[in-house]
Amino acid sequence: MRHAFIAAAVAAFAFAATPAMAEDFPSKSVDYVIPFGPGGESDITARFQQPFFKEKFGQDLVISYKPGGGGAVGWAQLNAMTGDGHSLMGINLPHIIVKPRQGDVGFTTDDITAIYMFHYTPDAIVVNADSDFQTLQDVIDFAKANPRKLTFSGSGKGTANHLAQVIFDEKAGIETTYVAFKGTGASVTALLGNQVSAAWGYTTVGAAQGDKVRLLAVAMEERHPAFPEVPTFKELGFDIVSGAYRGIAVPSSTPEDVRQQLSNMIAEINADPAFQKQMIDGGFALTDVAYGAEMDEFLAARAEEYIAAAKTAGVID
Repeated sequence: MRHAFIAAAVAAFAFAATPAMAEDFPSKSVDYVIPFGPGGESDITARFQQPFFKEKFGQDLVISYKPGGGGAVGWAQLNAMTGDGHSLMGINLPHIIVKPRQGDVGFTTDDITAIYMFHYTPDAIVVNADSDFQTLQDVIDFAKANPRKLTFSGSGKGTANHLAQVIFDEKAGIETTYVAFKGTGASVTALLGNQVSAAWGYTTVGAAQGDKVRLLAVAMEERHPAFPEVPTFKELGFDIVSGAYRGIAVPSSTPEDVRQQLSNMIAEINADPAFQKQMIDGGFALTDVAYGAEMDEFLAARAEEYIAAAKTAGVID
């Protein structure tokens, strides 16, 4: 979270440096397209942003949906939207990197102009509260003694959950079986119904399910504030920081100064303590990746990791 406060300082400087622009923009409501249906985590966090956007910038953030193709339908239409800064679209990782490599989905990763990544749902190994697995080492020991017999549910193929399973198996020297379900909800239902041994889920699953489940490890740099008793994979010797990253993109026709302005605005929302609390209580983790060189470096590093894992998983050639 300390990065959020740094971003706020940068945002404050940028606003002071361009007073005319700060006063004139936004000049009307801003359309915020979520390329999924309502009710998912992209929608939930956009709804969290809405009142803060209105309070800070004086205009409504109007959310609409363009579902289909796991986000591809929306992203394929992103650059046809008006590029005056009043049109935004949610983006997700690893989706915008992996999907174009699976075939013609109407867009390439380079077509996406990302202006801010504001949070992620950290990957986590989740078990039922009454599971015999008490620690991550219990999982590893069982998997080594029983290759491929340990089953994990997860949200889809080529997703953050799936790639985390592949990466962890490689680092731990184990072989487990990943069972893809259509969405986090179905994956959790399978776990609670004992259809699988465990789940590759997210910290948000722990927040939503409470005492029904137990998290064994989270893929974060530091422990999640909502789960201070749960160790990170890094603490346990596995260099894994991963999850489903979410951010905002604009049409490629959006001017450079407007891109920067919007990046600063999202940073300001991310730095608000009330927004931070809402996100953390929901099991989300804040991150601050701003437009420009920082974003380019972040996406390049993630692409390298995702592509390697996706090839191992057999979801891309």
